[in-house]
Amino acid sequence: MNNSQAFDSSSSFSVAVTGSGGSGAVTTGRILLEAAAHCGFQGIMTRSAGPQIRGGESAAMVRFSADPVECMGDRYDLLVALDWLNIERFADEIPLSDKSLILCDPAAGEVPALLRSNGAEIREVPFKVFASGLPEGRLNMVALGAAAVVCGLELGAMEVGVKRVLARKGEQVVETALRALSLGYNHDQRPGKTMPSPGKQDNVWSITGNQACGVGALRGGVRFVAAYPITPASEILEWLAPRLEKLGGSLLQAEDELASINMIIGASFGGVPSLTATSGPGLSLMVEGLGLALVSETPVTVVNVMRGGPSTGIPTKSEQSDLNIALYGLHGDAPHLVFAPLSIRDCVFTTQWAVQLAEHLQTISLVLSDQSLGQSRAIIETPPPSDLPWRRTIEESPDGDYRRYQMTPDNISAMTLPGTPGGMYTADGLEHNARGTPSSMAVDHREQLNKRLHKLEDFEYGDDWAEIEGEGAQCIITWGSSAGVVKEVARQFRQQGNEIRTIAIRLLAPLQRHALSQALEGMKKILVVEQNHGGQLFQYLRAQDVLPMTASSLAQPGPLPLRPGRILRALDE
Repeated sequence: MNNSQAFDSSSSFSVAVTGSGGSGAVTTGRILLEAAAHCGFQGIMTRSAGPQIRGGESAAMVRFSADPVECMGDRYDLLVALDWLNIERFADEIPLSDKSLILCDPAAGEVPALLRSNGAEIREVPFKVFASGLPEGRLNMVALGAAAVVCGLELGAMEVGVKRVLARKGEQVVETALRALSLGYNHDQRPGKTMPSPGKQDNVWSITGNQACGVGALRGGVRFVAAYPITPASEILEWLAPRLEKLGGSLLQAEDELASINMIIGASFGGVPSLTATSGPGLSLMVEGLGLALVSETPVTVVNVMRGGPSTGIPTKSEQSDLNIALYGLHGDAPHLVFAPLSIRDCVFTTQWAVQLAEHLQTISLVLSDQSLGQSRAIIETPPPSDLPWRRTIEESPDGDYRRYQMTPDNISAMTLPGTPGGMYTADGLEHNARGTPSSMAVDHREQLNKRLHKLEDFEYGDDWAEIEGEGAQCIITWGSSAGVVKEVARQFRQQGNEIRTIAIRLLAPLQRHALSQALEGMKKILVVEQNHGGQLFQYLRAQDVLPMTASSLAQPGPLPLRPGRILRALDE
């Protein structure tokens, strides 16, 4: 069998909604996702915008299925075009075929040639005419009703979605939206997609990756956050602010990223688990502060929601291109923890794990999410709580001579909280001896270097360092958000009677070299898949001497997402 043949996507349905600024494309996608969830489907919605963070045209991409969904497929079944303004910016992100359908308004003008060329069927619906007959009528709601017929979703489910998403806008807005929805739904009743509904499911969440990181932070015990807003991480801060207050914590908007990292170091020194969220440019500014936290063994967590770079780059698009700075960006010998959540659902566990390991090991944790996880919304099963280790502290007066940085069997020394009698110590950026007294002696430097290294290397992280699935002589290694599309490839690959192993790495540093080498035993073909230009994970694994020379790299930069067919072609090659 040729691996490159197209996958059968009949078990899922993919929809893209595009429109100019203010047209409601993202809202339309959100309602569609909520309606699918009401029917018992699982799904995901990603969104796309232009190169600048100033509004303008946007696109929402939705895929739903009876099975878990963690990525988009190779093509879209339906394109709902609210208008054609700057549609060319999204053409590469919304691949269509001769099996696709385009829903559009004849009043918007002729369908652009770049969309006609793929052979998709075109169906015109007078969105604007229907909407104009209603007070404050919105054409996106008419389009939503027409799209629901094509998707095979019942009107009742769509009405539930409208009420969930628009409830905060008031009864009048909801009522008008429902009337517009009905007009679009009843306009054309040609049969659409037939997908058996799995039935309504309890115990599910509709959540974004940024919100899931917030959940993980709270579960991990975070009670202080300081941060400076930056796309695409700001939603973490917006979600956490009111919820921290309810738990007795607080969030402070700092004047910049340098201030925010130093604020959370101070709060953590005071005994409060602390976190900040940022993106690549902000992480660059935090590097010196992170070194202070590391050498003083003050636990902090940074969630870095990656975007296209370098510099300002493409703030509205996703790219896994901050791995190198996360691994190597600190000066000096500075061992620390680096994590990458593997899905929107996994953002909860990985962020909690990162916080609590930072607390327990008294170090810094860097969590590498990205725009495609952070700003996408998914219908997921509720993640279970996790019981993880905690910070080691001394709450009573130390007996005799307190040595904050003394050597211990596991290289973790107990902290005192400020105000503990006899528990004062120096915590600054200078190298020090066991008491915390600044020292330039070689013996102290070597001892503390070993302490900071071995407490991370010798810790038993268990099986959570990666998700490993499948058998066979072929293997795909990936990390972070790329795990979703790799899982899709593997699932379809196995359905076609083939064997393949996937390794999605969650704990990137310290790399679990022995466990990874064991997982790769007997592999004849290894492909490392990631979304960046330089193959950063591939080069890292090579440097760690865990890949055979026959291993190959599939490194695709953003802003286009990795798709299953692209990975299949790489396996063939």
